[in-house]
Amino acid sequence: MLFFMRTTLDLPDGLIDEARDVMGFTSKTETVVHALKEMVRRKRLEELKGMFGKVNVEVDIARSRRRPVEA
Repeated sequence: MLFFMRTTLDLPDGLIDEARDVMGFTSKTETVVHALKEMVRRKRLEELKGMFGKVNVEVDIARSRRRPVEA
């Protein structure tokens, strides 16, 4: 379930108009919501990239394939 809140923001007219035109949106709300979602997505990607090479995954292939371990 999504909840919305009404907020008053002081945004530069030229910037919001340019963003709306570039993204092809018709409303300021749609433009701001999309921009915020994109910022969150990019930040999460940065965090994932920062984990590159730091996650140690140990997999027992024989066990994962349910094969008996040979002695």
